[in-house]
Amino acid sequence: MKKVLAIDFGASSGRAVLGEFDGKKISMTELHRFSNDPVFLGGTLYWDVLRLFHEIKQSLIRVKPFGVESVAIDTWGVDFGLVDADGRLLENPVHYRDSRTSGMLDEAFKLIDKQRFYEITGNQFMEINTAFQLLSLVKNRPDLLERADKLVMMPDLFSFLLSGKIVSERSIASTTQLFDANKRNWSDEVISALGIKSSLMPGIVKSGSVIGKLSDSICKELDMQPIDVISVCGHDTQSALAACPAEEKDFIFLSSGTWSLFGTELDKPIINEDSFRLNVTNELGVEDKTSFLKNIIGLWLIQESRRQWLREGREYSFMQLEEMARNASGFKRFIDPDSPEFTPAGNIPERIKKYCERTAQPIPQSDGEIMRCIYESLALKYRTAKGELEQSTGKQFDKIYMFGGGTKDKLLSQLTANACGCEVTSGPVEATALGNIGVQLMALGEISSLSQLREIVRTSEKLYSFEPTDCSAWNDAYKKYLEVVKNA
Repeated sequence: MKKVLAIDFGASSGRAVLGEFDGKKISMTELHRFSNDPVFLGGTLYWDVLRLFHEIKQSLIRVKPFGVESVAIDTWGVDFGLVDADGRLLENPVHYRDSRTSGMLDEAFKLIDKQRFYEITGNQFMEINTAFQLLSLVKNRPDLLERADKLVMMPDLFSFLLSGKIVSERSIASTTQLFDANKRNWSDEVISALGIKSSLMPGIVKSGSVIGKLSDSICKELDMQPIDVISVCGHDTQSALAACPAEEKDFIFLSSGTWSLFGTELDKPIINEDSFRLNVTNELGVEDKTSFLKNIIGLWLIQESRRQWLREGREYSFMQLEEMARNASGFKRFIDPDSPEFTPAGNIPERIKKYCERTAQPIPQSDGEIMRCIYESLALKYRTAKGELEQSTGKQFDKIYMFGGGTKDKLLSQLTANACGCEVTSGPVEATALGNIGVQLMALGEISSLSQLREIVRTSEKLYSFEPTDCSAWNDAYKKYLEVVKNA
């Protein structure tokens, strides 16, 4: 029985998951869960990195009795820490929801042509991307960059704190908009154009690399034997995609969490006029597969609405919110989930009401109506993304694999099938941790390939299937949705 430890940092919590592999199935046990709350201080939103590293140590303590062989870390893309030449973290890493990147897209396009920028990186332009976070430092804090020796992406930073080895794993590097999608290395052209010193960028390693052992100091502190520290797919989306139970070569995946990552898997990037116009991103995953995808606001709308109602004294479980949406009348109103006003934290329900008023739609009168609006709008946004992927790739897709936390919500899976007019296979829920574990097992030589890992996932996990219904009504709703979004 091979045993490994996966540590996954999500939008609001982190957890340590023990993975056990008997040669046929992977089983998972959550050993430790902890909050992952950014800290707002002095006008800046930071990662609470020291607290989180403490929780990693607690995870290692809890896993000691199981005799694991390795540990690996994943989290979202784009965020980073800066380390000096002596290996000291210069300050707490800044969270991507911080406002420091405001206006940096326009500033970047003064330095490098927008289309050329996309031709090199193949990344969807989003102000949160690493390139624009760095540009804000070039503009406003050049002294900090002068003192920095290496930029270390967040999963790689935690691996460095465990092992003492600085690397940049390919999947997380490909989220930065500093990475050449075709050459599969840092882009000197982009880095130079933005005024960033090239020496800041660490060497890149492939997904599933053993980068070292747990450091002597950590082993002594925790009274444990050295284990391998592995760079899996540090980008949580790519870890989750590794655990996608797809059998066919051509499929659509939907990684459903705070963000919805909606895309397909390719052997090489697609960078052309269509993908540029549609702002589709190319990212790397296991076995250097390209994920050709759209970043879409996802369960954030539900999570943040729930927080607002809690502040107002109305406490709902996610199951209650799903039932409220199920019981509300459909096709009354729509929003564009990616409209800018829905990205910041705050009163999402009130912003939805104002969006409806602005677009001459019925204003929702109940919390259930707001939830129904969110659910249907997400499903219809996925339909738009499906059409864009088909246009860019020249392929037709008749199946969507939906995985991640959003698959706990059966209503969203069914509405996605209805809106997109195709079968949705739902599961696994814990795709990110499962993919992290699977890639560790690949690095240790226990699993031979991505296809074998996915076969093991199909054996290990319970999956659900949703067939489309009410297609005619959803076709009519989609026309109405497009008109609303166009006129918003």
